Amino acid sequence: MFAQQRHQIIIQKINSDKSIRASELMESFGVSFETIRRDLEHLENMGLLQRVHGGAILKEPDYSREIPLPIRESIYMTEKTELSQIAIRYVTEGMSIALDVSTTNTQIAKMLKTKFERLTIITNSLPIVNELIDVPGFTLIMIGGVIRQAEQSIIGDLAEEFASRFHADLFFMSMSGVTLDEGITDNAIGEVQVKKIMQANAKRTIALADSSKFDQVSLLKVCGCADVERFVTDSKIGHELVDKYKRSGIEIVHE
Repeated sequence: MFAQQRHQIIIQKINSDKSIRASELMESFGVSFETIRRDLEHLENMGLLQRVHGGAILKEPDYSREIPLPIRESIYMTEKTELSQIAIRYVTEGMSIALDVSTTNTQIAKMLKTKFERLTIITNSLPIVNELIDVPGFTLIMIGGVIRQAEQSIIGDLAEEFASRFHADLFFMSMSGVTLDEGITDNAIGEVQVKKIMQANAKRTIALADSSKFDQVSLLKVCGCADVERFVTDSKIGHELVDKYKRSGIEIVHE
């Protein structure tokens, strides 16, 4: 088993159980203590867990830096699935929808194909295209440009020019963090530029963020909180936080 595969399994287990023992991992993977030590050290350096004597415990991800795609695919999936179920309430048959590259929007795509027959999807995400390519009633518009392999996304000047041609009915915007002061922020420069264009051209923008991303600040500002129609998140968000944003005129839907 490759290290990346072990890392995904470790993150899935620690998000489920909140803690994990090194001895269990050694037995499960059939590897040495030194291998597990390196795995846990790597994941700790990424801010995804905290090593303790005999194993590790769950730690909130550090959204101030970019978390690799394979790891993001393993964390907060219950929350992303829940918020996706809420978000698709705002979709109607025949809509044109822009989806930026993110594990949250990949979950949105999975749900869209089970609930709708006719949609136009505009995206710079290879995983989303792969998810929807076999849906006969969907029109897929794949943004062209340079492939960023680490994120399986399309970025660059060509991508930005291509994205500027389309005016979607609805843009589901993903993010790495959001605060009232700094607004919506994200990490990857290329993806952020495409995201800004999608947001500027869409008739409506709904921001998607699982509850762990609120009151977090990432590298680059995308837009202000008031520049989107509303936020959609999961039921784990605190009511005090929802009320704080509401007092500033920002709607957060979480149920």
